[in-house]
Amino acid sequence: MTATTPAGRPDSPRGAGHPESPGEPGISDGRAELAPGTAPADPRFVNDDLLPVPLAERRWTTYNFAALWVGMAHNIPSWMLASGLIALGMDWKQAVLTIALANVIVLLPMLLTGHAGPKYGIPFPVLARASFGLRGANLPALIRAGVACAWFGIQTWIGGQGVFVLLGKIFGGWSEARHVAGQPWTLWLCFVLFWLLELAIIYRGMEALRRFENWAAPFVIVGALVLLGWITAKAGGFGPLLDQPSRLGWGADFWPVFFPALMGMIAFWATLSLNIPDFTRFGAGQRAQVRGQTLGLPTTMTFFALLSVLVTSGSQAVYGAPVWDPVALAAKTDNVFGLLFALVTVLVATLSVNIAANVVSPAYDLANLAPRFIDFRRGALITGVVGVLVMPWKLTSTPELYIFTWLGLVGGLLGTVAGILIADYWLVRRTVLDLPGLYRADGPYWYRGGWNPAAVLAFTVGGVLAIGGSHSAPGTGPFPEDGLIPLLKPLADYGWAVGLATSLLLHTALMKGRSRRS
Repeated sequence: MTATTPAGRPDSPRGAGHPESPGEPGISDGRAELAPGTAPADPRFVNDDLLPVPLAERRWTTYNFAALWVGMAHNIPSWMLASGLIALGMDWKQAVLTIALANVIVLLPMLLTGHAGPKYGIPFPVLARASFGLRGANLPALIRAGVACAWFGIQTWIGGQGVFVLLGKIFGGWSEARHVAGQPWTLWLCFVLFWLLELAIIYRGMEALRRFENWAAPFVIVGALVLLGWITAKAGGFGPLLDQPSRLGWGADFWPVFFPALMGMIAFWATLSLNIPDFTRFGAGQRAQVRGQTLGLPTTMTFFALLSVLVTSGSQAVYGAPVWDPVALAAKTDNVFGLLFALVTVLVATLSVNIAANVVSPAYDLANLAPRFIDFRRGALITGVVGVLVMPWKLTSTPELYIFTWLGLVGGLLGTVAGILIADYWLVRRTVLDLPGLYRADGPYWYRGGWNPAAVLAFTVGGVLAIGGSHSAPGTGPFPEDGLIPLLKPLADYGWAVGLATSLLLHTALMKGRSRRS
């Protein structure tokens, strides 16, 4: 009796390696689940949150995935990506082009890694076991978890800061409150309350997240359109928004900014290109996740980028300098209703992305580290604590530090992991996994003591090439001006692409060579 049951065929003689079966009329389904009574029980590698989602509970539709992306894309940090490009000297056309191209590029690995979710019902750290080994999967999982914890802190700080600024504008005197650890105690209060609200929502589980995203997504769009209408009226029409010139042109000054900015924009969602199976595992089928993500990610980010750059260009026309922080811009109004509406929009926008993008992943990743002791909820709580400890306010202090240093470094590492996942799942295994074997120490993914040397080597080489040349201009970041490894400095502006391509090719070659030798 096989331990994998194809969708719609509980008595199928096919093994776990070939979970193919007819699905909806006219399409191939191919989804698989563990047969009743065959769930692995090794507490080192199994708990209820890491087991495959049963087919009956995979019911997210195209709308659910599109709404998820709308909710995640429409947030303050993604607004600051686009407005930051204006602050760096681009005009609105250059900024929108950069962001649109980046999101079309990152969509491809998003769809490729997301494929395993509806097919096998498994989260990202379990998928990583196929390529890195049952124990080795903790390497990419902890890298992803660490990045998510930092992002959680960034989003929570920005959200709490937004609440502080807008409430202070309404009630007055908040910024003059007694300082604690260098900040007004009222700011810390907003930060803590916002943090508690986030954890309360995610603690209710993935179904609560799905319902929240469904209504949060359209609300945030309305908020951004209201902000656009306000700044257009202040500027005296659309003309001033569109007439702000580029300080870079399209020549020699543009390209040194464009390529690292493009990698930074890709890196913004490179995190989700790894752990998107955490969401697609709840999908009703491949069609739902492919259509939902394609409709939701590039279109939404491009539209939101357009709103952001138009508003930021308008702020330059009205105030003489680009205001790249939407909270600071909204705080310039004296209308109480407008401030309250901006406050609610900030709350919903930040909650929708943070609980989806930055808590779900590390909760699963930390559960994978110690399934016996950490479940999804405990992982979420740990994420919340770590997100506070990283002092996230420093990472968004300037556009250069936010886009080039933070996103560039993160993108290089995550691109390297993505290359290994894609190579292993698509090129080495052709999307065929032994589902029970992902949870067993005596299965095919144990390799050497639970680690796959090929994946570790590919990660090391790809990571060094991707981030080894990281550099900062004097006074703008933590790296040497000549790069950590000067020889690799020319590669630093292309870190995500270098890491992904190198690890993909090397992992494929090593695994194919291993297969021929065995």
